Amino acid sequence: MTHVMSLLGTDTETGSPGHGDGRPARWDRRHLALLTDTPATTAPVVGPVALPRVLPHDDVWDLWPIQEEDGSTSTVLGHELWMGLSAPAAGHPEDRHDHARVRLLAKDGDDWKDLGHAFADGASPGSREWSGSAVRRPDGTVSVFYTAAGRRGEARPTFVQRVVEARARLVADGDRIVLEPHAEHREILSSDGRTYLPADDVEGGPGKIRAFRDPGWFRDPADGREHLLVAASVAWEDRYTGAVALADAAPDGWSLRPPLLVADGVNHEIERPHIVVHGSSYYLFFCTHRHSFHPPRSAPTGLYGFVAPSLTGPYEPLNGSGLVVGNPESEPDQAYAWLVLPDLRVVSFLNYPSTGGEDPMRIPATQARAGFGGTNAPVLELTLDGVNASVARGRESGAGTLP
Repeated sequence: MTHVMSLLGTDTETGSPGHGDGRPARWDRRHLALLTDTPATTAPVVGPVALPRVLPHDDVWDLWPIQEEDGSTSTVLGHELWMGLSAPAAGHPEDRHDHARVRLLAKDGDDWKDLGHAFADGASPGSREWSGSAVRRPDGTVSVFYTAAGRRGEARPTFVQRVVEARARLVADGDRIVLEPHAEHREILSSDGRTYLPADDVEGGPGKIRAFRDPGWFRDPADGREHLLVAASVAWEDRYTGAVALADAAPDGWSLRPPLLVADGVNHEIERPHIVVHGSSYYLFFCTHRHSFHPPRSAPTGLYGFVAPSLTGPYEPLNGSGLVVGNPESEPDQAYAWLVLPDLRVVSFLNYPSTGGEDPMRIPATQARAGFGGTNAPVLELTLDGVNASVARGRESGAGTLP
C-alpha cells in the first residue's frame, strides 16, 4: 500500500514538520520519543467527588459554544449558548454513540438549562448526530456544522460519515430559546476517496473506523476567510492514519485542500481539530485516545497541539512531542474531548474518572456505567508561549462548571 507521504506528494526525507506550501505537518515517532509526563502537561486527578450533571437523565459529552463570527461565545437573553452531544444515560456508555443527538444548552453562571434537541426528529440525513461546531450569522441564523453518522432509516447503525450544515434561525421569545425546526440539512463535505479515505465503514466502533467528522469552524483573522477543520483518515502502508483535513469556503460551496497534519503512522484517530489564534500564532489542537496510538497505549489519552505563524504552516509540535494535556497515569481515561476556547480555558467531559485504569471497553456494562462521568469535567486553563504549552496549576475550576 502507498505510504501516506507519497500519497500526499510530501518529501519523505526532510524530517521537517509542515512547510506552509500545501504539504502537511508530520507527527511521527521522533516527536513521541520526546514525550514525558510532567505536572505541566498532566491534568489533575478529579477524585471521588459528587459530580453535578448538566442533564439529570442523559449523558452529555463533546461540548462546543455557538460562536459569533469573531470567535466569541454567543449570548442570548443573558445566557451563553452551547451545544453538545447527548444520549439517554443507560446501558454501556460506549453505546451512546449509536444514539447521539446534538443538544442545545444555555449557561448562566454555573447553571445549565436544557433547551432540547437542536434538530427535529428525523431531520438529519444520518441515523445519529456526531460532533461539530456552530457560528451565529449577522442575519440571526446559526450555521451548525455537524457529522451525520450512518444513514437515515438504516436498520442498524453503520459508520458512514458526512459533514452537514443546518442553517436555522435562532428564536428567542421570552424565556424560550430554540432553533427553528424546519432548517435544511445540506451535506457540504465528504471524504474524496483520493487524498482522504472514504469514511464508509459498515461494521466498527470507537477507535476502529476511518474518520471524516468533527467539523471545526474557523475564520482566519488574516484575511477573513472561513474554513473547516475535519478529522480525517489517509492511507498509511496497509492501514490508515489520522489526519486533519482543511476545507475552504467558496461562493459555490466548500472545497477540500491537502491536510494540515498527518499522524505519520503513530495514531489512527485524531478527533475534534480546532484552531485558536493567540499572540499572532496559530495553535492547532486535537485530541486522541491512548488506544488509537501505534502501538496502543504508547502515549496518553489527551489534548495535543501544534503551532504555526499562519493557518497553512509551517507547524511545529508543542512541547516537542505535541502533548498539551494528558490524563493522569492513575486515571488514564478520566476525561476526553478537550476544546480550547479563545481565552485559553479548556473544556472537556468526564469520561471514566474512576475505573482505576481498566479498559472501559472491555468491562461489563454495569461496571462501565458506574465509572462513567457523562457530564462536564473541571475546566482547565492553558499558558501558551511560542512552542511551549502548560496547564496553569492551581486555577482549575470545579467539576461540571464553566466559570
